[in-house]
Amino acid sequence: MKCPYCTHFCEMAEGEIGFCRARVNRKGKSEPLMEGAVTSLALDPIEKKPLYHFHPGATILSVGGFGCNLRCFFCQNADISMANGNEAVTEIIPPERLVQMALDLKAKKNIGVAFTYNEPMITFEYIRKTGLMNRAQGLKTVVVTNGCFTPAALDPVKELVDAWNIDLKGFTKEWYRRLGGDLEMVKRFIVSAHEKAHVEITTLVVPGENDGEQEIRDLSSWIAGVSPDIPLHLSRFFPRYHAADKFATEREKILRLTEVAREKLKYVHAGNM
Repeated sequence: MKCPYCTHFCEMAEGEIGFCRARVNRKGKSEPLMEGAVTSLALDPIEKKPLYHFHPGATILSVGGFGCNLRCFFCQNADISMANGNEAVTEIIPPERLVQMALDLKAKKNIGVAFTYNEPMITFEYIRKTGLMNRAQGLKTVVVTNGCFTPAALDPVKELVDAWNIDLKGFTKEWYRRLGGDLEMVKRFIVSAHEKAHVEITTLVVPGENDGEQEIRDLSSWIAGVSPDIPLHLSRFFPRYHAADKFATEREKILRLTEVAREKLKYVHAGNM
Protein backbone atom coordinates (compact mmCIF):
# COMPACT_ATOMS: atom_id res chain seq x y z
CA MET A 1 0.00 0.00 0.00
CA LYS A 2 1.28 3.46 -0.90
CA CYS A 3 0.30 6.19 1.55
CA PRO A 4 -1.15 9.09 -0.50
CA TYR A 5 -0.93 11.92 2.01
CA CYS A 6 2.54 13.48 1.93
CA THR A 7 5.69 13.93 -0.09
CA HIS A 8 7.13 10.52 0.84
CA PHE A 9 4.31 8.34 -0.50
CA CYS A 10 5.51 5.57 1.81
CA GLU A 11 5.08 2.02 0.57
CA MET A 12 4.01 0.08 3.67
CA ALA A 13 3.37 -3.59 4.17
CA GLU A 14 0.48 -4.68 6.42
CA GLY A 15 1.17 -3.38 9.94
CA GLU A 16 4.16 -1.29 8.84
CA ILE A 17 4.56 2.25 10.18
CA GLY A 18 5.46 5.06 7.78
CA PHE A 19 8.33 7.54 7.73
CA CYS A 20 6.29 9.98 9.86
CA ARG A 21 6.07 7.44 12.72
CA ALA A 22 2.36 8.21 13.08
CA ARG A 23 0.58 6.33 10.27
CA VAL A 24 0.27 2.59 9.73
CA ASN A 25 -1.00 0.24 7.05
CA ARG A 26 -4.14 -1.41 8.43
CA LYS A 27 -5.79 -3.79 5.99
CA GLY A 28 -4.47 -1.90 2.99
CA LYS A 29 -5.34 1.58 4.22
CA SER A 30 -3.13 4.30 5.69
CA GLU A 31 -4.56 5.16 9.12
CA PRO A 32 -3.37 7.05 12.23
CA LEU A 33 -1.34 4.80 14.50
CA MET A 34 -2.82 6.40 17.66
CA GLU A 35 -5.58 8.88 16.87
CA GLY A 36 -6.08 11.44 19.61
CA ALA A 37 -2.64 10.76 21.10
CA VAL A 38 -1.46 13.83 23.02
CA THR A 39 2.06 14.76 24.09
CA SER A 40 1.51 18.45 24.85
CA LEU A 41 -1.51 20.48 25.95
CA ALA A 42 -1.59 24.16 26.88
CA LEU A 43 -3.70 27.31 26.75
CA ASP A 44 -1.55 29.63 24.64
CA PRO A 45 -1.88 33.20 23.45
CA ILE A 46 -2.95 33.08 19.79
CA GLU A 47 0.16 35.14 18.98
CA LYS A 48 2.35 32.20 20.02
CA LYS A 49 1.29 30.07 17.01
CA PRO A 50 2.31 32.64 15.62
CA LEU A 51 -0.91 34.29 14.43
CA TYR A 52 -0.80 38.07 14.82
CA HIS A 53 -3.74 38.96 12.58
CA PHE A 54 -6.33 36.40 13.72
CA HIS A 55 -8.28 37.32 16.87
CA PRO A 56 -5.34 39.14 18.52
CA GLY A 57 -5.46 39.06 22.30
CA ALA A 58 -7.34 35.76 22.39
CA THR A 59 -6.08 32.44 23.74
CA ILE A 60 -6.39 29.02 22.15
CA LEU A 61 -6.26 25.48 23.53
CA SER A 62 -3.16 24.03 21.87
CA VAL A 63 -2.65 20.31 21.44
CA GLY A 64 0.32 18.36 20.11
CA GLY A 65 0.81 14.74 19.12
CA PHE A 66 3.94 12.92 17.97
CA GLY A 67 5.81 12.36 14.73
CA CYS A 68 6.67 14.42 11.66
CA ASN A 69 7.08 13.84 7.94
CA LEU A 70 10.20 16.04 7.66
CA ARG A 71 13.67 15.63 9.15
CA CYS A 72 14.86 19.14 9.92
CA PHE A 73 18.28 18.82 11.54
CA PHE A 74 17.52 22.05 13.46
CA CYS A 75 14.09 20.94 14.76
CA GLN A 76 12.98 23.07 17.71
CA ASN A 77 10.57 20.37 19.05
CA ALA A 78 12.49 17.16 18.34
CA ASP A 79 11.50 15.57 21.64
CA ILE A 80 7.98 15.02 20.28
CA SER A 81 8.37 15.32 16.51
CA MET A 82 11.04 12.62 16.39
CA ALA A 83 9.54 10.43 19.13
CA ASN A 84 7.37 7.40 18.69
CA GLY A 85 4.03 7.10 20.43
CA ASN A 86 5.20 4.83 23.23
CA GLU A 87 7.94 7.29 24.19
CA ALA A 88 6.03 10.56 24.22
CA VAL A 89 2.25 10.14 24.51
CA THR A 90 0.79 11.20 27.85
CA GLU A 91 -2.90 10.51 27.17
CA ILE A 92 -5.53 9.86 24.51
CA ILE A 93 -8.05 12.69 24.15
CA PRO A 94 -10.97 11.94 21.81
CA PRO A 95 -12.38 14.87 19.78
CA GLU A 96 -15.53 15.30 21.87
CA ARG A 97 -13.49 15.65 25.06
CA LEU A 98 -11.07 18.08 23.41
CA VAL A 99 -13.94 20.29 22.28
CA GLN A 100 -15.50 20.22 25.74
CA MET A 101 -12.17 21.28 27.22
CA ALA A 102 -12.11 24.19 24.78
CA LEU A 103 -15.64 25.21 25.74
CA ASP A 104 -14.74 25.08 29.44
CA LEU A 105 -11.92 27.57 28.78
CA LYS A 106 -14.03 30.24 27.06
CA ALA A 107 -13.99 32.31 30.26
CA LYS A 108 -10.21 32.57 29.75
CA LYS A 109 -10.70 34.07 26.27
CA ASN A 110 -10.25 30.72 24.53
CA ILE A 111 -11.59 30.76 20.97
CA GLY A 112 -11.06 27.11 19.99
CA VAL A 113 -8.43 24.44 19.38
CA ALA A 114 -5.01 24.71 17.73
CA PHE A 115 -3.21 21.63 16.42
CA THR A 116 0.48 22.39 16.81
CA TYR A 117 3.87 21.51 18.42
CA ASN A 118 4.60 18.44 16.26
CA GLU A 119 3.27 18.01 12.69
CA PRO A 120 -0.50 17.73 13.13
CA MET A 121 -1.44 17.06 9.51
CA ILE A 122 -0.06 13.53 9.70
CA THR A 123 -3.25 12.77 11.63
CA PHE A 124 -5.59 15.01 9.66
CA GLU A 125 -8.53 12.76 10.58
CA TYR A 126 -8.29 14.01 14.19
CA ILE A 127 -8.34 17.60 12.92
CA ARG A 128 -11.39 16.88 10.79
CA LYS A 129 -13.42 15.23 13.56
CA THR A 130 -12.57 17.98 16.03
CA GLY A 131 -13.13 20.70 13.44
CA LEU A 132 -16.65 19.48 12.71
CA MET A 133 -17.49 19.62 16.41
CA ASN A 134 -15.79 23.00 16.82
CA ARG A 135 -17.86 24.43 13.98
CA ALA A 136 -21.07 23.21 15.59
CA GLN A 137 -20.09 24.89 18.88
CA GLY A 138 -18.93 28.17 17.36
CA LEU A 139 -15.27 27.45 18.12
CA LYS A 140 -12.30 28.11 15.84
CA THR A 141 -9.90 25.50 14.45
CA VAL A 142 -6.24 26.43 13.89
CA VAL A 143 -3.47 24.30 12.37
CA VAL A 144 0.29 24.93 12.50
CA THR A 145 1.92 22.80 9.78
CA ASN A 146 4.88 22.42 7.46
CA GLY A 147 2.40 22.18 4.57
CA CYS A 148 4.22 19.31 2.90
CA PHE A 149 1.02 17.40 2.14
CA THR A 150 -1.10 16.44 -0.83
CA PRO A 151 -4.72 17.46 -1.50
CA ALA A 152 -5.71 14.00 -0.20
CA ALA A 153 -4.77 15.24 3.29
CA LEU A 154 -5.71 18.91 2.90
CA ASP A 155 -9.10 18.59 1.24
CA PRO A 156 -10.84 16.74 4.13
CA VAL A 157 -10.02 19.61 6.53
CA LYS A 158 -9.83 22.61 4.20
CA GLU A 159 -13.40 23.77 4.81
CA LEU A 160 -13.10 23.34 8.59
CA VAL A 161 -9.84 25.15 9.41
CA ASP A 162 -10.27 28.83 10.23
CA ALA A 163 -6.59 29.78 10.34
CA TRP A 164 -3.26 28.26 9.35
CA ASN A 165 0.31 29.06 10.21
CA ILE A 166 2.37 27.33 7.53
CA ASP A 167 6.14 26.88 7.68
CA LEU A 168 7.83 27.96 4.48
CA LYS A 169 11.27 26.73 5.45
CA GLY A 170 13.15 28.45 2.67
CA PHE A 171 12.84 28.97 -1.04
CA THR A 172 15.16 26.54 -2.79
CA LYS A 173 14.48 22.99 -3.89
CA GLU A 174 17.90 21.96 -2.58
CA TRP A 175 17.11 23.14 0.96
CA TYR A 176 13.81 21.28 1.00
CA ARG A 177 15.51 18.18 -0.35
CA ARG A 178 17.90 18.23 2.62
CA LEU A 179 14.95 18.46 4.98
CA GLY A 180 13.05 15.62 3.33
CA GLY A 181 10.37 17.83 1.81
CA ASP A 182 9.16 19.33 -1.46
CA LEU A 183 9.03 23.09 -2.01
CA GLU A 184 6.47 22.90 -4.82
CA MET A 185 4.12 20.79 -2.69
CA VAL A 186 4.28 23.37 0.11
CA LYS A 187 3.60 26.21 -2.33
CA ARG A 188 0.53 24.42 -3.65
CA PHE A 189 -0.64 23.80 -0.09
CA ILE A 190 -0.34 27.49 0.77
CA VAL A 191 -2.29 28.58 -2.30
CA SER A 192 -5.05 26.08 -1.59
CA ALA A 193 -5.28 26.87 2.15
CA HIS A 194 -5.46 30.60 1.40
CA GLU A 195 -8.56 30.06 -0.74
CA LYS A 196 -10.67 29.19 2.31
CA ALA A 197 -8.98 30.47 5.48
CA HIS A 198 -6.72 33.00 7.13
CA VAL A 199 -3.06 32.14 6.47
CA GLU A 200 0.14 33.37 8.07
CA ILE A 201 3.58 32.05 7.13
CA THR A 202 6.67 31.42 9.25
CA THR A 203 10.26 31.05 8.07
CA LEU A 204 12.85 29.99 10.63
CA VAL A 205 16.05 31.73 9.55
CA VAL A 206 19.01 29.36 10.02
CA PRO A 207 22.47 31.02 9.84
CA GLY A 208 24.40 30.10 6.73
CA GLU A 209 21.56 28.01 5.34
CA ASN A 210 18.47 29.98 4.26
CA ASP A 211 19.41 33.49 5.40
CA GLY A 212 20.46 35.08 2.11
CA GLU A 213 18.77 38.34 1.17
CA GLN A 214 17.98 37.13 -2.34
CA GLU A 215 16.32 33.98 -1.02
CA ILE A 216 14.10 36.01 1.32
CA ARG A 217 13.38 38.44 -1.52
CA ASP A 218 12.31 35.52 -3.74
CA LEU A 219 10.27 33.98 -0.94
CA SER A 220 8.42 37.18 -0.07
CA SER A 221 7.83 37.99 -3.74
CA TRP A 222 6.18 34.63 -4.26
CA ILE A 223 3.97 35.10 -1.18
CA ALA A 224 2.97 38.54 -2.48
CA GLY A 225 1.91 36.87 -5.72
CA VAL A 226 -0.60 34.85 -3.70
CA SER A 227 -1.55 37.93 -1.64
CA PRO A 228 0.54 40.83 -0.30
CA ASP A 229 -1.74 40.76 2.76
CA ILE A 230 -0.42 37.37 3.96
CA PRO A 231 1.67 38.02 7.10
CA LEU A 232 5.21 36.61 7.19
CA HIS A 233 7.06 35.81 10.43
CA LEU A 234 10.85 35.64 10.16
CA SER A 235 11.97 33.82 13.29
CA ARG A 236 15.34 33.41 14.95
CA PHE A 237 16.90 29.98 15.05
CA PHE A 238 18.31 28.72 18.35
CA PRO A 239 20.70 25.74 18.63
CA ARG A 240 18.69 22.53 18.90
CA TYR A 241 18.75 18.84 17.97
CA HIS A 242 21.49 18.10 15.38
CA ALA A 243 22.32 21.81 15.03
CA ALA A 244 23.33 22.35 18.65
CA ASP A 245 26.77 23.50 17.53
CA LYS A 246 25.43 26.42 15.50
CA PHE A 247 25.01 29.98 16.73
CA ALA A 248 21.60 31.58 17.15
CA THR A 249 20.52 33.86 14.34
CA GLU A 250 21.72 37.40 14.96
CA ARG A 251 18.99 39.91 15.72
CA GLU A 252 20.46 42.32 13.21
CA LYS A 253 20.13 39.68 10.48
CA ILE A 254 16.43 39.17 11.23
CA LEU A 255 15.79 42.93 11.24
CA ARG A 256 17.56 43.34 7.89
CA LEU A 257 15.61 40.46 6.32
CA THR A 258 12.32 41.91 7.54
CA GLU A 259 13.19 45.08 5.62
CA VAL A 260 13.83 42.98 2.51
CA ALA A 261 10.51 41.13 2.85
CA ARG A 262 8.62 44.40 3.36
CA GLU A 263 9.55 45.41 -0.17
CA LYS A 264 6.68 43.13 -1.27
CA LEU A 265 4.59 42.30 1.79
CA LYS A 266 2.45 44.52 4.02
CA TYR A 267 2.94 42.58 7.25
CA VAL A 268 6.36 41.19 8.19
CA HIS A 269 7.19 40.34 11.80
CA ALA A 270 10.52 39.57 13.47
CA GLY A 271 10.03 36.55 15.73
CA ASN A 272 11.80 35.15 18.83
CA MET A 273 13.63 38.42 19.38
